[in-house]
Amino acid sequence: MRYQISRAALAPATTAMAVAFALALSACKPEAAKPPPPPPPKVLVETVRKRPVDLYADNVGQIDGYVNAEIRARVRGYLQQQSYRDGSQVKAGQLLFTIDPSEFVAALDSARGTAARARAQVELAQQNLARTQTLIKSGTVTQKALDDATAAAHDAQGQLAAASAAVRNAELNVSYTKVHSPIDGVAGLARVRVGNLVGQSDPTLLTTVSTLDPMRVRFPISERDYLKNAAKYRQLSGRDLKWAQKQFVTLEKGELAEGNDEGVQLLLADDSVYPHRGVIAATDREINPSTGTIQVEALFPNPDGLLRPGQYARVRVRRGDASGENLVVAQKSLLEVQGTFSVAVVKEDNKVELRKVEVGARTGDDRIVTSGLTAGERIVVEGVQKVSDGAPVVPEQAPAPGGAMKAEAATKTANSAN
Repeated sequence: MRYQISRAALAPATTAMAVAFALALSACKPEAAKPPPPPPPKVLVETVRKRPVDLYADNVGQIDGYVNAEIRARVRGYLQQQSYRDGSQVKAGQLLFTIDPSEFVAALDSARGTAARARAQVELAQQNLARTQTLIKSGTVTQKALDDATAAAHDAQGQLAAASAAVRNAELNVSYTKVHSPIDGVAGLARVRVGNLVGQSDPTLLTTVSTLDPMRVRFPISERDYLKNAAKYRQLSGRDLKWAQKQFVTLEKGELAEGNDEGVQLLLADDSVYPHRGVIAATDREINPSTGTIQVEALFPNPDGLLRPGQYARVRVRRGDASGENLVVAQKSLLEVQGTFSVAVVKEDNKVELRKVEVGARTGDDRIVTSGLTAGERIVVEGVQKVSDGAPVVPEQAPAPGGAMKAEAATKTANSAN
C-alpha cells in the first residue's frame, strides 16, 4: 500500500525544525562582553585644619548723601529759567531756578508806597502832638486834645511798623523767585521744567542737591550683636565729619584708625568690594521692637563719585567673637539640601562618605564647621557633584589659595619670554 504525504502536512514540521536549529546555533555563540565600569572620578581634596578666623557680619545698608537739600519753590509762579545742568556740580549760593517775579515786584512797589504814606502820617502826628503839648501849657487846648494827639502819634508809629514789615515780606517774596543752592554738591534732575506753574498749593520740589563726599550708609544690626560690642557703639561721641576725614586718611595708608579700628567694608550690588574703608559714626537712640535691630550709621569717603544716594550695599563689620581657632572648610565644598549641610569625606581607602555637618559663620569664601568633622580629615572641594556615598574616587591635593593664579602667571611669563 502506498502512502502519499502532502506538502501542506510537512510544512509545520519543517518550520519547527528550523526554529530548533536556529536556537541551537544561538546557544553555541559566545556571550557578548559587558562594557568595563567607568573609572573613579578625579576630585580635588583638602585636609581639614584648625586656624584662626576673623569673623565678620554682613548687614544690608542703604547709601545716602552726607547732606541732602531739597530745593523747593517757596512762592507761586511760573518757572521762568533753569540755570544749571541736570546732574552737575553746583556751589553754595549758585542760582538754580528763576520764578517769574512780576507779581511780587508789583506787590513790593505797593508795600513801599504804603510804607511811605505811613511815614508821612507819623511826621504829621508828631507835629500835631508837639503843637498840642505847647498849647496845653497856655490852657488853649484841653487835656483830651493832648491825649488824642498822643494816641494818634502812637497809632501812626504802629502803622509805619506794619507797613515796614509788609515791605520786608514783599522783598522776601521777590528774593524767593531766585532759587539758589544752599550747599556745595551735585544737583539732581529737575523735577519740573520751564513754563510749569510751581508753588500753587504747596512748596513744589524742584530738585535735590546732595553732598556726595563723604557718604552716609545706614544699616541695622541685631540686638545680640549690639550687646556683644556695646562698649564700641557707646563710645561714638565726637565722631563728626572732621574726625571721620582724619580717619579716612589713616585707613587709606593701610593703618588702623583710632582705637585700633580697622574700619568697615562696603560690598556693592555686583559683589565687588568698595576700595575705600569707612568708619562707624553714630547709632540710633533705640532698638526697633518689631525687628529687634538698631540702626547704625557709617561714613565712607567717595572721592570718585562711585557711590550714589539710594544704592544698597552690604556693610561688613568685624564681629565681637572674631578671635580663636576654628575648623574651616571652603564654602564650595558644602552640599546644602533644605538647610542641611554635608561634605564628601574621602576615607583612607579613597572611598567617599557623605557626612552631615553643622556650620557656623561665613568668613570670606570659607565656612566654619562646628560639628561633624575633625582636623586631619580629607574632604572634596572640587568635583563634589561627581561623587556618591561609598563610591571610590581618585583624590588629588587641591592647590593652595592663589597657587593656580601664580602658576598661570608663571606660564604667561614663560610664554612671553619664549
